[in-house]
Amino acid sequence: MAEQNEPKDFFDKPENISKMLKVFYVICGMLVVADFIVHRHIYHDWENIPAFYAIYGFVGCVVLVLIAKEMRKIIMRGEDYYDE
Repeated sequence: MAEQNEPKDFFDKPENISKMLKVFYVICGMLVVADFIVHRHIYHDWENIPAFYAIYGFVGCVVLVLIAKEMRKIIMRGEDYYDE
């Protein structure tokens, strides 16, 4: 059982979480700005779309989750598989 006088960890303090989120948002904003400044060597025309890689990554993650949900229906065993 944890004691009441136990020191709080870094992630237990809401102000630390708030600071981390602010830093995360600033880094995200800087990456979006860098996308318009940094010259990229593109191989296909669709890579020239602004925020192409962010959109591509997001769509890829969504597709992976949807495929995993469907695979779960096929592959998943019953709850009592080991208790038979």
